[in-house]
Amino acid sequence: MNFLQITSLLIVLAGAFGAINYLYLKLPSAIGILVVAFAASLGVMAVDLLVPSLGMADTVRMTVTGIDFSEAVLEGMLGLLLFAGALHVKLRDLRVEWLLIFLMATIGVGLSTAIIGTAFSWITGMPIMIALVFGAIISPTDPVAVLGVLREANLKKSLETKIAGESLFNDGVAYVVFLVLVGLAFPSDDHHGSGLADAALLFVQEAVGGALLGIVLGWLTFRVMRRIDDYSLEVLITLGLAFGGYELAIWLHVSAPIMAVCAGLLIGDIGAKHGMSAETRDYVDAFWKLIDEILNAVLFLLIGFEVFAIVFDTSFLTAGVMAIGLALVARLAAVAVPVLMLKPFREFSQGVVPIMTWGGLKGGISVALALSLPEGEWKPLILTATYIVVLFSIVVQGLTVAPLARRVGREPDLM
Repeated sequence: MNFLQITSLLIVLAGAFGAINYLYLKLPSAIGILVVAFAASLGVMAVDLLVPSLGMADTVRMTVTGIDFSEAVLEGMLGLLLFAGALHVKLRDLRVEWLLIFLMATIGVGLSTAIIGTAFSWITGMPIMIALVFGAIISPTDPVAVLGVLREANLKKSLETKIAGESLFNDGVAYVVFLVLVGLAFPSDDHHGSGLADAALLFVQEAVGGALLGIVLGWLTFRVMRRIDDYSLEVLITLGLAFGGYELAIWLHVSAPIMAVCAGLLIGDIGAKHGMSAETRDYVDAFWKLIDEILNAVLFLLIGFEVFAIVFDTSFLTAGVMAIGLALVARLAAVAVPVLMLKPFREFSQGVVPIMTWGGLKGGISVALALSLPEGEWKPLILTATYIVVLFSIVVQGLTVAPLARRVGREPDLM
């Protein structure tokens, strides 16, 4: 199948599964599409077991594995989704919460990676460096999943800013940590160096370079948009910024996710206030909301189908279930430690730790990172465990975080 045929098939299936969810399951849109896709995948496998001569599972598996999920997410959808998410997070809200967001996106990601990696190595016998790579894979909270749930949860503004801002930035930082650890764990492969000095240099280059590139490109785009009053052209310019900036970041070997977030924040706040008319703002918001919804649906559809890529081995499945617990413990540490560090200097609403812990959803980024690993004896285990953690996170945590927030987040909204 060529690119156009695959794209057409995915959009048709996303629409069909979305309609099934809307009419019968009535779950949040993206989660419903994932559930239907996952159920359909299991149904195909069941039919294949009952009537092996049909070969349905093999045909679907070939189609699914023929789609480079990792490349589609990391070098395609992710830039647009991060840019769209950042457009709706205001800088003035981030300024209030910036220190907590910074600590959670740095110290929190490091703690989570270390806890998961050390424990998973002990559980499975996996070499510690490869286990740390697995820790980096499932440490980031997926902003696509998180922001989708926030629309349903109706959280308080300060709490929503904490969750949304942290998910946007820790995703970029965790991706850089992943690249560093892959370079250390697989030194024979073509990665960015294998020494600690190379790793530190890579981290600074990716993280700082991505932020600077995003700010520069966002500022230049804003200056151009100030001189234009044509909503269709300005929408096109923002699309060019998201696409072109992301590809430029990849070419320059700086963090493309961080670039997309920084550019989106600048355009969504300063650009919207000082570079767009009211009509343009409405069109830009509507356009990027539509892009977000469509890509969100396709991404969750693909996650549901990626069950064909995992290995149904009892030991792998057991390790995956145990990894769910590890991911939750690590997420608790990633949230609680920064909160405790700042508690002597400011107050937090009582529900911030449980809500941010349970609301730290994993998603397609984790699956894409697992699929991008070099082939080896541990990759099937990592991919299977990652998929189980992601499925649990999106379906179970995604469907229960809003009721949890309503139950424990009733206190007055404090700084």
